[in-house]
Amino acid sequence: MADVVIRIRPNGPLLVEGPIKLLDANGNEIELPQGKPAIALCRCGASKNKPFCDGSHKNVNFDEEARQES
Repeated sequence: MADVVIRIRPNGPLLVEGPIKLLDANGNEIELPQGKPAIALCRCGASKNKPFCDGSHKNVNFDEEARQES
């Protein structure tokens, strides 16, 4: 079985590759886009297609360093 790999894009989304099942807060499965080798999950909170990234992090000047807690 293939491994799941999660890459953190600088000031951008989480790129998830591999066989995954994505569930919402209620445990319902979220349909994944077909034919894509990876999905991009939003980190900035501004996507209009949550939980997926739509590139909104560029418009809101998302800065991952500013979001880290001490």
